Amino acid sequence: MSQQHKTNETAVLLLTLIITAGLAGAIFWWFTKNSGVPTIPGTTQQVGQSTGGTFATVQNVPPGLFTYGGSTTWAPIRKEVDKVIETAQPQFRLRYTDPTTGAPGSGTGIKMLLNSQLAFSQSSRSLKPEEQQQAEQLGFKLKEIPVAIDGVAIAVNPNLNISGLTLAQLKDIYTGKLNNWKQLNGPDLAIAPYSRRIEDGGTIEFFVENVLEKEKFGSNIQFIPTTTEALREVAKNPGSIYYASAPEVVGQCSVKSLPLGRKPDELVAPYLSPFIPLSECPQKRNQLNGEAFQSGKYPITRRLFVIVKENNQSDQKAGEAYANLLLTDQGQELIAKTGFVRIR
Repeated sequence: MSQQHKTNETAVLLLTLIITAGLAGAIFWWFTKNSGVPTIPGTTQQVGQSTGGTFATVQNVPPGLFTYGGSTTWAPIRKEVDKVIETAQPQFRLRYTDPTTGAPGSGTGIKMLLNSQLAFSQSSRSLKPEEQQQAEQLGFKLKEIPVAIDGVAIAVNPNLNISGLTLAQLKDIYTGKLNNWKQLNGPDLAIAPYSRRIEDGGTIEFFVENVLEKEKFGSNIQFIPTTTEALREVAKNPGSIYYASAPEVVGQCSVKSLPLGRKPDELVAPYLSPFIPLSECPQKRNQLNGEAFQSGKYPITRRLFVIVKENNQSDQKAGEAYANLLLTDQGQELIAKTGFVRIR
């Protein structure tokens, strides 16, 4: 056999091997893509990742009765979403639990979780280092899983004529440096700022941390136990101001929410423009400016978290399952209907 003939045979053989390897790779890719086999070792559903689909398709949802509690901001989700979860996963029963002492809130819920009074908790703020340290002293860790986006909206009396506030002006109001609306190009009217107490919930803690930059409230603050009561006072008092979770404020018929900005020329409304006059409420209501919250254009946004106790027991399974349920397409759609913003 000639040398030229041997060379040709070798080339044909190499070409055949390359084609065969390519076909094998393509077949393997098609098989893993269409058979549901994960290409990375591990489970097909990771905790805190979007699972797609509906509540009924979520796997590893444990049976039993699980107590939960925490942030008052979560109230619309508890009311509208959780009952749908129980219908789709009837073995997964949920019971909301108020604290035996003190007001409900993010911090209270986390404390109850640490004391084994809850299976998991709901929070409108991130975990604090001291909460993680306390968990480690008890022999486990805490994990926060974000499931929605919320904003903090500013409520004022409908008759207050002011175009909006910067974060610096809002801080000066709540630390007592500004006390009359004429200092903000408004009417000659005393500012009456309302707030819940800092121990009452995650919204207040978030506000102090991120708006007041850890400064203390001014002596002019009037503390009100609940958002419902505070909004009633704002509706009656022409110079009043209050802050709360945006879904609790924007659609109200008795108060109006103010645009906010990092700078005077960057004011962003928490509602969709144009503003619907309150005289048309409740037939028409202002809607959340979800795009501004999701993009970060609105200056006071935060995430809502499911707080999970990592102890390799049923409580951990329940918290992780609850988060995964909320991260399904169905969960995110229902969260959006309650007035919050989808996280994905």
